[in-house]
Amino acid sequence: MALNWTMLNANRSPVPLPNEMTITTVDSGVDLSLTIPDATPSSSSTAGGSGGVKKLRSTGKVYLTDQRVLHIHNGSNSPFESLSVPLHSILLTRFEQPTFGANYLTFEVKPSPDGGLTDGTKVEVRFKDRAMFEFSIYMKRQITEDEEGLRDTVSMIGGIPVENPPSYD
Repeated sequence: MALNWTMLNANRSPVPLPNEMTITTVDSGVDLSLTIPDATPSSSSTAGGSGGVKKLRSTGKVYLTDQRVLHIHNGSNSPFESLSVPLHSILLTRFEQPTFGANYLTFEVKPSPDGGLTDGTKVEVRFKDRAMFEFSIYMKRQITEDEEGLRDTVSMIGGIPVENPPSYD
């Protein structure tokens, strides 16, 4: 996961990765909040190690592809332009349904090295003009497919992914 790493084309759409397919897009009214701890959480807490957090907010578009979730800011008054989260970096998702207020999606992520984020970073996504349920189902489905595909075809040896040979079934 990284801030401002998404390559954008002239109309501010993300440049796709090789063999990447867009699943769904929400073109406007997406509020995204980032909570970034100033230090790695200790084993007994979920907040940053020294207690401080940085909160960033942006309104724009969100894209769900078969490889990542992207948020692109609309306009110019935002602390960040884009957020890119590979599906395998999403550690925990929650679909929140408050008694009073709109549904929203939260997830915790594993940050990329030098991506501008720290361990314990949380993302909250809210839609202004659209139901959240459909998007959250698509996202959970893609995360599950990504995890299943990774288990079947890739082994990790010393932290390095190694492709498994085909089975003889």
